[in-house]
Amino acid sequence: QVQLVESGGGLEQPGGSLRLSCAASITFFPLYAVGWYRQAPGKQRELVARITRAGSTEYGDAVKGRFTISRDNARNTVYLRMSSLKPEDTAVYFCNCFATLLAKQYDYWGQGTQVTVSS
Repeated sequence: QVQLVESGGGLEQPGGSLRLSCAASITFFPLYAVGWYRQAPGKQRELVARITRAGSTEYGDAVKGRFTISRDNARNTVYLRMSSLKPEDTAVYFCNCFATLLAKQYDYWGQGTQVTVSS
């Protein structure tokens, strides 16, 4: 059974840093693109950052220059380093793994981890 387990969320002050982790129990994890998305109350889920299986990265405009996504394929884990946090970064952060293998799509989501930025 596939599981994505996020961790590292919590309460942080503006200007602070957090590191989120997503541990994936997925066979062939290196073949998946992995992304972090977030959803604030009353808002749509939005892309935070994504990393392809080749290691290319993409960031949402709101986090460019402040957040860094990385992956450790040996540990089946993806990380999101968040710096210079702002109150508007407050949201539930979700991990997503996506791949098309042998013409079949695989799309998995974690349960989410709450990040609150407040003084």
